[in-house]
Amino acid sequence: MALVSFGVFAQHDHGSHDEKKEMSQKMEPMFKDKKLGIAYGHYIHLKEALVASQMNEAKKAATKLEASLGSEDNWQEAKAEAAKVVSATTLDGQRKAFASLSNEMASLVKSGELSMGEVYLEYCPMANNNAGAYWLSNQKEIKNPYFGDKMLKCGSVKETIN
Repeated sequence: MALVSFGVFAQHDHGSHDEKKEMSQKMEPMFKDKKLGIAYGHYIHLKEALVASQMNEAKKAATKLEASLGSEDNWQEAKAEAAKVVSATTLDGQRKAFASLSNEMASLVKSGELSMGEVYLEYCPMANNNAGAYWLSNQKEIKNPYFGDKMLKCGSVKETIN
């Protein structure tokens, strides 16, 4: 839980060490569209919960993400995919729905503008029954949300969005 909180709230860490500050800025991208930034934060919380194989935490994060996606027309597909994560009854079901959600969120992030930082589009070829799946991350280091600790490092960075 502490790791999940650190990932979501890294931008609020006002440590006195320059290196620590620089690291937190790199970890937490900022968006010009504040609503997109809030939604992205909930998405990252969801991803971290799936990495940790925490089904209940993933459901909470997906619920917040769904609510944060509001009524903008171009956000409705992502909102529908977030709802599928919320309604999934198994961790595998959440992970399957997360694959489609990640594609929608990647489109939103790519069309949005970052005011600071970078977002990494990462890919695991073995996810989704070997069909492969993408996800977004604040870090280059791979932490696979589709397999958790079974294959935590499976995947690669496919694109850097900045």
